Amino acid sequence: MANHHFPRPYILTGFIIKLVFGAVSLPAAAPLSNGFALAPAAKASPAEKTAAFQEARQQVLAAAGKYEHTPYRYGGVDQRGLDCSGLVYVSYRDALGVSVPRNTWSLYSWVEKVRIEDALPGDLLFFMTTGNGSISHVGIFVGDGRFIHAASEGPATGVMYSSLDERYWSRTFAGAGRALPETSTGGSVNPNNKNPPKAQNKQENGIFLGFAMAPTWNTYSTSADNNLLRGVVSQFRVAAAVEPFEQPMIFGVELRPEWDRVLGVYRLPITFSWGMNDKLRFFVGPAISFGSAALTVSGETRRYIGGTSWFGAAGITAAPFTVKIAGNDLSPYAELAWQSYVSNNARFNLGADLAAGFRFSTGIRYTWKVK
Repeated sequence: MANHHFPRPYILTGFIIKLVFGAVSLPAAAPLSNGFALAPAAKASPAEKTAAFQEARQQVLAAAGKYEHTPYRYGGVDQRGLDCSGLVYVSYRDALGVSVPRNTWSLYSWVEKVRIEDALPGDLLFFMTTGNGSISHVGIFVGDGRFIHAASEGPATGVMYSSLDERYWSRTFAGAGRALPETSTGGSVNPNNKNPPKAQNKQENGIFLGFAMAPTWNTYSTSADNNLLRGVVSQFRVAAAVEPFEQPMIFGVELRPEWDRVLGVYRLPITFSWGMNDKLRFFVGPAISFGSAALTVSGETRRYIGGTSWFGAAGITAAPFTVKIAGNDLSPYAELAWQSYVSNNARFNLGADLAAGFRFSTGIRYTWKVK
């Protein structure tokens, strides 16, 4: 009998995780009730214990905040780079002198599960980001729905502040867990946090610089030139990752010097780009063309006019994946672009005219965050 009506294992696993987190709490108590720096004495009054645990939470947040802007590095536990569980590990180590579990799943198993409505600053937030139903990401709750974490991908990476109001994090949120005992303040706002993280520290925000270089490929064979290489394009980019409508977006300006060997021209487009992320972006802008554009077809020179126009270039850029190098992004990319050349020949030649009006290139780009 077909089994397509039954949930796949990872869907069932994710359901169980969310069901567990949905409970008010589990019988297990917070694991860090004693045995750490700032822990209250066994004979301390309730008020003294509350003050001690509040101070411990503040110290954890302060320790985590010192790592803001640290680049993401898988397995990292220092200023050279941190992963998400590494940030939790060093924050609790620096603040309280304790060693907490080192990976995300172990942290999830270790903490006391609580509802998000009951989460306190210093508690841990867990996410399922891989689509296989497992806990794969963790951050430290700071209050007002915000958390600090080490992001491995997206418009910005490394240690930063984000919000559960952001669509991606609200969609992948799995639940909260408590390492330090509950204090009497209640709620999710930290009353002692005098400098809460600001909106500009969210993951989607930042200023970036980039450089790219790519060969352009010949898409039309003429009688005079059967060379696969058509020319070279480059790119100098300034971009800003923002969230204007609670949706991450990237806007940029690029200077794109180009050499088209087949047409015999140099081009200088200045384009404006937009994308939901850095994997797929659209661009458009003016261009200046130097030289007389022409293709030789069957012994006949086919000339083209234009190239210099306020609407001289438009296209789409796709980068399927990114490799981290020194905390910055190295990405292979492909680009399809339209360029404003029109034939002044009365006879139409589809292949030649498409080749003159469009270019295809593949190359490498490097992007780094400056703010």
